[in-house]
Amino acid sequence: MSELSTTPELIASNKCFGGWLKRYKHQSSSTGTEMVFAIYLPPQAQNKPVPVLYWLSGLTCTDENFSQKAGAFRMAAELGMAIVCPDTSPRGTDHPGEHESYDFGSGAGFYVNATQAPWAEHYRMYDYVVAELPTLVEEHFPVTDARSISGHSMGGHGALICALKNPGRYTSVSAFAPISNPINCPWGEKALGRYLGPDRESWKEWDSCALIANAEERLPLLVDQGEADNFLAEQLNPGALLHACESAGHPLELRMQPGYDHSYFFIASFIDDHLRHHAKALGLS
Repeated sequence: MSELSTTPELIASNKCFGGWLKRYKHQSSSTGTEMVFAIYLPPQAQNKPVPVLYWLSGLTCTDENFSQKAGAFRMAAELGMAIVCPDTSPRGTDHPGEHESYDFGSGAGFYVNATQAPWAEHYRMYDYVVAELPTLVEEHFPVTDARSISGHSMGGHGALICALKNPGRYTSVSAFAPISNPINCPWGEKALGRYLGPDRESWKEWDSCALIANAEERLPLLVDQGEADNFLAEQLNPGALLHACESAGHPLELRMQPGYDHSYFFIASFIDDHLRHHAKALGLS
């Protein structure tokens, strides 16, 4: 393991609401590539370790989308919560077809561990997000091992599966417009088919609706969905998530928001609610 792997290298630093937003790069053992992540450290982190919310972004995004558009740092500073934003896929591998479409390959890792060549070598975003990145963050920054997780669209899918597959690892979970049932929508069928192969049964390991039925932990889910979201019917299917939760007795607060679309204007409108949701679970309020 290289020196860069164990010591993240600072790329940029900006003071914000009394805390600091910092971007780092490091060599990832999970993806075998250089990865970039952002971390917001609230002012309280100057005096004591603080808990962390992990934010997973959607298709085409990097760590910068949330940092620049979500408007989350004022509330995070007030609550005393760090926020970590990873990238959405490995970068720089240049496999054939990797950069040809917005919904597969570069910027579209889907937070799974790929099993099919050539993707299996580098596209291991699940291992990166769940294990490698938190270990790195907890080793090098003034944070505790109390974790929450949230995300948007593909990242909402990622947040849900990370929590459902790892009982006890996160104190809370939420999502904005998640891809709730990827085994039954075009985005999910394309990505899972190529990353995991044609056996649709194996896809269920990465599908929130399938995981909920046998979840070992009934962590309450907070989900916001815009009713004017162009992707609502074809790709997101919150109704499937609602049905799965009702069938399994899994706690879900699904808030359908009239007039809101899929954009970060939607996220910025309700991000404070989600931060308070996580803060309560993390013992900050």
